[in-house]
Amino acid sequence: MGQPLPARNRDTDWWRRAVIYQVYVRSFADGDGDGTGDLAGVRARLPYLAELGVDALWFNPWYLSPMKDGGYDVADYRAVDPAFGTLAEAEKLIAEARELGIRTIVDIVPNHVSDQHPWFRAALAAGPGSPERELFHFRPGRGPDGALPPNNWPSQFVGSTEPVWTRLPDGDWYLHLFTPEQPDLNWDHPVVRQEHEDILRFWFERGVAGVRIDSAALLAKDPQLPDVDGGGGPLPYVDRDELHDVYRSWRTVADAYDGVFVGEVWLPDTERFARYLRSDELHTAFNFSFLSCPWEAGRLRTSIDTTLAEHAPVGAPATWVLCNHDVTRTVTRYGREDTGFDFAAKAFGTPTVLSLGVRRARAAALLSLALPGAVYLYQGEELGLPEADIPVDRIQDPMHFRSGGADPGRDGCRVPLPWAAGAPHAGFGSAADAEPWLPQPAGWASYAVDRQQDDPRSMLTLYRRAIALRPVLGDGPLTWLDAPENVLAFARSDGATCVVNLGADPAELPAHTELLLTSSPLDDRGRLPQDTAAWLRR
Repeated sequence: MGQPLPARNRDTDWWRRAVIYQVYVRSFADGDGDGTGDLAGVRARLPYLAELGVDALWFNPWYLSPMKDGGYDVADYRAVDPAFGTLAEAEKLIAEARELGIRTIVDIVPNHVSDQHPWFRAALAAGPGSPERELFHFRPGRGPDGALPPNNWPSQFVGSTEPVWTRLPDGDWYLHLFTPEQPDLNWDHPVVRQEHEDILRFWFERGVAGVRIDSAALLAKDPQLPDVDGGGGPLPYVDRDELHDVYRSWRTVADAYDGVFVGEVWLPDTERFARYLRSDELHTAFNFSFLSCPWEAGRLRTSIDTTLAEHAPVGAPATWVLCNHDVTRTVTRYGREDTGFDFAAKAFGTPTVLSLGVRRARAAALLSLALPGAVYLYQGEELGLPEADIPVDRIQDPMHFRSGGADPGRDGCRVPLPWAAGAPHAGFGSAADAEPWLPQPAGWASYAVDRQQDDPRSMLTLYRRAIALRPVLGDGPLTWLDAPENVLAFARSDGATCVVNLGADPAELPAHTELLLTSSPLDDRGRLPQDTAAWLRR
């Protein structure tokens, strides 16, 4: 299904250099006025996304779900949750975006399903030892009367002390690396593998261009389910060798549709990370070292070099991202004393200097968009939205509750977007008497699209100009240039240069014929101030 893309956007290698916009549907735009973002809201805002200049949209899960973990607990992959719309509306959205030259990437969560999924409900009804339970990880417990969990695996929610096993009244325990409402699938079972290949075909047939794979390194488990020894050795549920057979099979499906994959692969071992990007597996994977890197010249350069080096042997393009639906917003993070990101370090009340964070985020936008490869832009980053403080009684993220209330959770980066400053709920679309699913902070309207779109100094204008100019940088590699300490300077093909000054002293610009764009004004001597980036034509 779906119409061909316009001729200007039929490049089959588009994913190697694309700007991809992440849409968290629940918070993007509310088309029916009920307080929750939906597909109708996205469809109405497609012209905005086209004007922004993005090449593709990545949608967080829009499937039927009880929403125990923001939609990452899927009950039916072939149905759109009624809160968001219908399958027919999703098909219209995919087609309408294609008409504007924008591709669609959907999110697949293969590690687990919702406890409301028909398979799991059938497994509960069938009882211990049944074929239905073989699709999951059901085990008897240990100790007297099987009262202890089958092993000691930790939760994937950082800071959580809750077990990853839940016991049923019939005595069996089932595995869930995330919440109890997200039972893990057994990827040794051929039915599980076949079902997911069929799901991929289902969405490719509806015109999607790609699939983002959630928790891509967690699917396969050691069939013995041994304890974690705590000695730093390989974990029995992360990065198992047999997982590569799954993705080779998936790649065959994708190639039949010219589809692409991007994997969420958190691995410290760069060699093992690169294995997922071999020519017959995933096309790309998220680059978390850059996302979590502090705003320090030396560490950023190391992150960039390491990323490019680990991708080079397999010929895969790097991806660059500053923020996503799980991570503290960039302008807030960069305004803190610790400008890196670590889930374990999240805490309530961390002070931030927002003006400093905004300046650095503007420079980081030009840095990331100048690097070779693809860039992911999380919704609202182009507006300079800060992390919101959510009242404790309005927090919904299970990460907060599973940490015993210590972790503020991820809701602060998921607040509904502001579109029109003078409208109820800053133009998110909700009716005046329908409170958005997460509260918008006081002053949220000051970030609204209609206040920024004609302001030459706004974050939105900066992103629009940078995305439009990005082709000037070319498709070639990155070459570092000599520069003072705390200054990053590199050349791209076609004579374009990016310079970023992270030092306290203003930096002289290298020789150039044209100043293309700066994140903040130059000083009165034409030098690059601290926390400022520039694009130059040499």
